[in-house]
Amino acid sequence: MTPAAKTPRVLLAGFEPFENDPVNPAWEIARALDGWACEGAVVQALQLPCVFGRAIDTLDAALAGLLEKKAPLPLVLCIGAAGGRTEISMERAALNVDDARIPDNAGYQPIDTEVVPGGPAAYFSSLPIKAMVRDMRAAGLPAAVSNSAGTFVCNHIFYALMHRLATRPALARTRGGFVHVPYLPEQAAPKPGVASMALAAQVEAFRVGVRTALTVREDVRETAGRLH
Repeated sequence: MTPAAKTPRVLLAGFEPFENDPVNPAWEIARALDGWACEGAVVQALQLPCVFGRAIDTLDAALAGLLEKKAPLPLVLCIGAAGGRTEISMERAALNVDDARIPDNAGYQPIDTEVVPGGPAAYFSSLPIKAMVRDMRAAGLPAAVSNSAGTFVCNHIFYALMHRLATRPALARTRGGFVHVPYLPEQAAPKPGVASMALAAQVEAFRVGVRTALTVREDVRETAGRLH
């Protein structure tokens, strides 16, 4: 095995554009960081289709490829866009439910369907989400903990990821989670009043967040709860 093959990988998976949008900041962030070295690991970008089921298949293929190469995989982060969010949102929990407000990119619109039949009702992120928010804020980048990843393809892939990390021995040491990001300015421009964040700021937030996730083992204890 070559030294490069032994280099730990951070899998950064961002969704393709959806709902007639020409761009998705999730994928733009992932591909901007493809090949970036951090704390001895190298980021590998993956584009996810915004399609129920197919997104999981794509993630599974990427995980299988990394495991076949015996590359250490300390971290998997999936990213999705959430129009209207004002900050980088570290998602706390994934629910075992697909309940789509709109059809996915293949026209599929599941209603009240389990992501994994018979699976647990929910999984928590295994990322140090509060430490990541703390460090992003310290860098001047808006961030917060979110307690709902929705019930569209973002939650679908989040739950599938956490189920795999919880049930596959080869992934027992891998930490994972999901991050929602705001629109880019060009997406928000035709939507008066909708928040946005420049791509450069979002990419920098992920540089901070990935570094924290690779170095912090025990999350900080500080409030991030909400009344509503």
